[in-house]
Amino acid sequence: MIKILLIEDDLELALILTNYLTKYDMEVIGAEDPYIGLSLLTQHQFDLVILDLTLPGMDGLEVIPKIREHSNIPIIISSARDDITDKVIGLERGADDYMPKPYDPRELVTRIKTILRRTHTFEDKKPQKEELFKVDRSSRTILFQEKMLNLTAAEFDVLSMLIAHKNGSVSREQLLYESEHIDDDSSIKNIDVIISRIRHKIASIDSKNIYIKPVRGVGYLLISNP
Repeated sequence: MIKILLIEDDLELALILTNYLTKYDMEVIGAEDPYIGLSLLTQHQFDLVILDLTLPGMDGLEVIPKIREHSNIPIIISSARDDITDKVIGLERGADDYMPKPYDPRELVTRIKTILRRTHTFEDKKPQKEELFKVDRSSRTILFQEKMLNLTAAEFDVLSMLIAHKNGSVSREQLLYESEHIDDDSSIKNIDVIISRIRHKIASIDSKNIYIKPVRGVGYLLISNP
């Protein structure tokens, strides 16, 4: 079965494409947020990406080079933007095809099969890099570069959530309210204090890189490979 990642914020179109492609033995996993899409790429093995350009938080043209940093997976741009410059830039940055909306889903099926035949393999899978962070939930411990981090219960909750959403932003509210060991009455600013402590403990092992970065107006983002 062909496995496809669909990064598309038009939920109605995403549902139409998903239902149609399923008829052709294609499994589709959707992401309406580009950061979630990038995170999914690190968690699953896909054969092809269908990418919209007009996305919340990050333009699709910026998503392409981020994918290319880690993968040679085929990318089909699916966009309502009719500027020829978008097509040129998208292909220059590593996309394999460009389909202007609206289009017949039958043509999309043909393009997918053509690209996968041309590439011979569904995905030029690169060897998986050793995970920098390893979470053991049974013992509630986290290893960083194979060294144990001495974390409080609240710090474990926060860092494990960031690791679960690596390369994707997590709001301060989510970090606060989904933690089992932070009082619900705590201030949102308390998350900033906890993040600062976690950063300090990570820096005691690797002071050259910053692994947890702030996302203005949202929360924080853990970078798996800074």
